[in-house]
Amino acid sequence: MNPTAGMDEPATHPVDRQDGVALWRQIAGALQRDIASGVHQPGGRLPTEAELSARFGVNRHTVRRALEELSRDGLVRAEQGRGSFVAEDVLDYTVEARTRFSEWIRKHNKEPSGLVRQLREIVADQRVAAGLDVRAGSKIVMLERLGLADDRPVSLTRHYFSPRLKGMLQALQSSPRITDALRAVGVEDYLRLQTRVTARLPTQTEAELLRMARSRPLLVGENINVDRDGAIIEFAVGCYPTPRVQIVFEP
Repeated sequence: MNPTAGMDEPATHPVDRQDGVALWRQIAGALQRDIASGVHQPGGRLPTEAELSARFGVNRHTVRRALEELSRDGLVRAEQGRGSFVAEDVLDYTVEARTRFSEWIRKHNKEPSGLVRQLREIVADQRVAAGLDVRAGSKIVMLERLGLADDRPVSLTRHYFSPRLKGMLQALQSSPRITDALRAVGVEDYLRLQTRVTARLPTQTEAELLRMARSRPLLVGENINVDRDGAIIEFAVGCYPTPRVQIVFEP
């Protein structure tokens, strides 16, 4: 018999029911070794719960417990309705005076893209009005966009624009790139005035759009941008999935 036969493939029943170590811990350890050895590549989909149950000879609840542990350790991420995947490297989102989505993504050697979910005129509530320093009830333009890096969602952001930017709705309809739209209405450059970051669990819709488990937190950044004269032009609320993004502040 060849002693090396089958070493490139996971064993079928590697759990030991007699050694006193919980079955889910043994499964988590086996999957961790598979990931470390390259059996499962970063970004790759793991076998389904049913397939893992068959491999280890246990029920799905035990497999699910092992996957939850790996998820908490940051080795695995769950995508709503799609299964479990090996975690990729976390993208650093560095907050700077000129923070631009496309530049951030390209800095990580990935291709940026976006999906516009909403673009319309709305009435500013108290929170948005305070961010824009306008009166509550003012009519403003709102753009909601899902940001992607290599077709993987990394942000879900609502951008609110000051009513002083005349023609902003039409500019965004012509070009969904915010920098281009602002230039079209006379704003040649803009700077980050303030960023406030909090964390919370995602809603069902946010989890589905960002392809993440509802048990993992979101980073929520509230940003205020100003023009060269210091006038507020934009208030934005961005949601970032912690399995894929971390926010970095630098001087």
